[in-house]
Amino acid sequence: MAHSIDGSGIDRILSAAVESGAVPHVAAIAADRDGVIYEGAAGDRVAGGGEPVSTSTHFRIMSMTKMVATTAALQQMEKGLLDLNAPVESYVSEFSGVQVLDGWDGDTPKLREPASKATVKQLITHTSGLTYWFWNEDLVRYEATTGIPNVVPGDMAAFQAPMVADPGTRFEYGINTDWLGRVVEAVAGTTLDVVVKENITGPLGMDETMFALDDARQSNKTPVHAKGEDGSWGSIGNVLPDDPAWWAGGHGLHSTPRDYIRFERALLRGGELDGARILRQETVDAAFSDQLDGAPMPTEIATADPATTDSLTLGPGWTWGYGLLINTVDVPGARRAGTGAWAGLFNTHFIVDRTTGVCASIYTNSLPFITPEAWGLYEDFERALYAAL
Repeated sequence: MAHSIDGSGIDRILSAAVESGAVPHVAAIAADRDGVIYEGAAGDRVAGGGEPVSTSTHFRIMSMTKMVATTAALQQMEKGLLDLNAPVESYVSEFSGVQVLDGWDGDTPKLREPASKATVKQLITHTSGLTYWFWNEDLVRYEATTGIPNVVPGDMAAFQAPMVADPGTRFEYGINTDWLGRVVEAVAGTTLDVVVKENITGPLGMDETMFALDDARQSNKTPVHAKGEDGSWGSIGNVLPDDPAWWAGGHGLHSTPRDYIRFERALLRGGELDGARILRQETVDAAFSDQLDGAPMPTEIATADPATTDSLTLGPGWTWGYGLLINTVDVPGARRAGTGAWAGLFNTHFIVDRTTGVCASIYTNSLPFITPEAWGLYEDFERALYAAL
């Protein structure tokens, strides 16, 4: 049985963040191996709208989808059906057409073949050379010049985006996990929503986590919020389509804090929860280990689209595992070395600290991503949680 903690300090931090306008609303949850030890929330599901947000509210979890899709791929590896070191194109032949953007001839992009074939593992570790527009000015320019969309509209044409580096040469965060979802589909012989339901969310009892919400759940979902010219938060709607042309392994899932914490607990427990095993212990250990194969991890990634995200400043001491950002040194008063974490573009964030034996996540649905206010709230929540343990 999990022992709940005195969460009054966390409650105050959440309330203050909403009252100050740092976030439109916030829900947070924490658990140990045995169950939930804290949950709390502040603010309204829709800014100014009376109905409070809670840990049972549906959020677009965006890139917190990536670890779920990565788990689906690792399951196929465990079954012997997927070779992480095989070229991506051996599973999805279309990938053989992806080239490297190698500068510009006036306004014409210069493309060339990659120096090596990107592997499935490089998709998992964001070292294939693929990127996202919001952290890469070359891709912003390329998409503007060619008319190729980014992944947000849910159009298959997004897969025409080029690499911006040769495979294996550097960490470049991008649409890798969307391609990985297509690899999983090819190997499993069915669509990603079915793979995730049958192998992850179903076994873990995560009945509120899915790509497409039914009508009843749509009414429990928070829209994305942004600040208007007067500085107040307002809804900007759904942003992403609910009927995309493909299920996005990189960003497509909806979930609730109560549901996703079950996935975090399964990772915390070495791949098992309530008798359901989704990964072997040794696979989870590998996921929480450096998997960059020597590719350098940036200490800062500058924004190329300030309306979507701020710059990401990590500093030294970070690496990437399978679907997880890993800190290699203890964070004072917070997560211990070896913690796995990641976030979602609409300001959701999770950590799984296997050394301390705790996992936690915090949710708003707002843009831009990782503003100083949102980042500060993540840190304040984490410190208050560890102080209460």
